Amino acid sequence: METQESNYFSELEIRSAKHSQFISLTDKIEEEIQHRGWYDGLLHIFIPHTTAGITIQEDADPNVIKDILYVLDRIVPWHDPSYHHTEGNTAAHIKTALLGNSVHCNVRGGRLRLGRWQGIFLCEFDGPRTRKVQLTFLPFNK
Repeated sequence: METQESNYFSELEIRSAKHSQFISLTDKIEEEIQHRGWYDGLLHIFIPHTTAGITIQEDADPNVIKDILYVLDRIVPWHDPSYHHTEGNTAAHIKTALLGNSVHCNVRGGRLRLGRWQGIFLCEFDGPRTRKVQLTFLPFNK
């Protein structure tokens, strides 16, 4: 049985298919908002991983995401003899540190209030892997 507190928390499981990729979560998050009956409030989206991040970015032209991944690879190369981390995924940690592991978005009328071209993305930098994305809804008081 769910408690009232758990009515405001949900966790999505997302499987990445590539080493580095952005996966649009917008539709899955919208479905979860509808399923949970979240109406007016603030949604906190958090990824509890150190080699994957979350960002809000353009979701209309896929070339924007390609360009972001290209630039990240240029400024943070996968292999660098100066890296000290022994697991070999230092670049993934750095990219995640640059993009961050959480975002917030307003919810009004049971819908995300994103800008016209915006979407919410899981940023995979060390895949393929199964990732968890946590959603916490903070309802507005009436």
